[in-house]
Amino acid sequence: MIDNKKQIKDWIKEFEDKTPGEILSFFFSEFGEEAILATGLGAEGQVLTDLAAKTNQPFRIFTIDPGRLFPESYKLIERTNQRYNISITVYFPETEAVEHYIQHHGVNGFYNSVESRKACCRARKVNTLMRVLSTAKVWICGLRSDQSVTRTNMQLIEWDERHNLIKVNPLIYWSEKDVWDYIHQNNVPYNPLHDKGYPTIGCQPCTRPIRDGESIRSGRWWWESPNHKECGLHRD
Repeated sequence: MIDNKKQIKDWIKEFEDKTPGEILSFFFSEFGEEAILATGLGAEGQVLTDLAAKTNQPFRIFTIDPGRLFPESYKLIERTNQRYNISITVYFPETEAVEHYIQHHGVNGFYNSVESRKACCRARKVNTLMRVLSTAKVWICGLRSDQSVTRTNMQLIEWDERHNLIKVNPLIYWSEKDVWDYIHQNNVPYNPLHDKGYPTIGCQPCTRPIRDGESIRSGRWWWESPNHKECGLHRD
């Protein structure tokens, strides 16, 4: 039996000087279809999609449509598929879960409390993710450690206890500048909302442009404390 945690420590040491593209290439080669790339269609996800395409290896890629995305996000899916000749698999929440939430909390009940907002994220996204990851052994994400106070302790490679798989964060040490330098240098397609003051983009009712001096996550669930600003996909 493989000791996953020891293996992860070995990989962290092995890959500490590797590029994100080299890391992606390894896991695609090593795990095949059991490695799955997640994209939220943000800047980091677009960078990873570009890097994945440049490995010249087949790879699985998916996004979750919680039912309340911006129109620009749907257009970006089409542009990305055409640019890289891929097909991003789009997963949707279970109808019953969303209906149950609305019946008990209201259509926009997520504004009422942290608990109600997290219940919405759970119904629309978290439960959907669990269904997707049940088919994988490796989950590849676009997380960066400087995105928020809730992500500072995340590692390049982790063992995800909740989903019982390996979690890989190839961009964990990148800065926001690194991300945008890569996008501009490689002509990577991105959401035009980024040019209108949206550094991160999620569901339309829960995302707004940020003001000068605000952190990049300030536009997400802006009515909550920074310590709560996770939907549950990466932290409970």
